[in-house]
Amino acid sequence: MAGAIKTNLRRTLEPNAAPNVIPFIDVLLVLLIIFMVTAPKPTTDIRVDVPNDRSPPAVSDARPTIVAVLRDGDALRVEVEQRDLAARVLARAALNNPLLPANELKREARVYVRADMEVAYQSVVGVMDELYGARFARIGVYGQRADT
Repeated sequence: MAGAIKTNLRRTLEPNAAPNVIPFIDVLLVLLIIFMVTAPKPTTDIRVDVPNDRSPPAVSDARPTIVAVLRDGDALRVEVEQRDLAARVLARAALNNPLLPANELKREARVYVRADMEVAYQSVVGVMDELYGARFARIGVYGQRADT
């Protein structure tokens, strides 16, 4: 009888060669949470309205107003002070679209921001933020090919 107990104990205590993956999964989940918490979050959201292929392009008599962000040498060329930007764009949009009523000008006038390739992204987004803060609704980014 004592021999039977001894052989059963040996059978249950044999080495197990299968890896234990539960601690590995726990460590991965902790690392995932750490990376999710420390990941950089975008500080500025830019709303992008992409045209739909099925819808025809909107035909409008409104002429766009183009705001150029240019770079001269090592310094950013500022033709208009940032605080005066919204007023100048509103005046130019009124000249470009004389048929639009003044109360609908900010909602209906198209404003495009164009920048040189050397201008920092921060400058372009700063101009767009200033225009969004002034309640312009239709702000776009004017792009052109690099080879032209």
